[in-house]
Amino acid sequence: MNPMDILKAKASWDRFQAAHPKFPAFLKAVSGAVGENSVIEISITTEDGKQIASNLKITAEDLQLFQELKTLKEMI
Repeated sequence: MNPMDILKAKASWDRFQAAHPKFPAFLKAVSGAVGENSVIEISITTEDGKQIASNLKITAEDLQLFQELKTLKEMI
């Protein structure tokens, strides 16, 4: 990965956090609560009111990916 792309992604994440401060706080709060067999449900409400939802059951492999992403974030 290009180092400039990493810097751009970091800047984008910083802007996202500033615009949506509750979301990073939510991620931090749930990071210790999500374990194997936890279920994450995602719901989107479009601007016209349509709701779309899905869920996924967390596996050991998913937890490993989350840890790798957390380590990557700390390096940036």
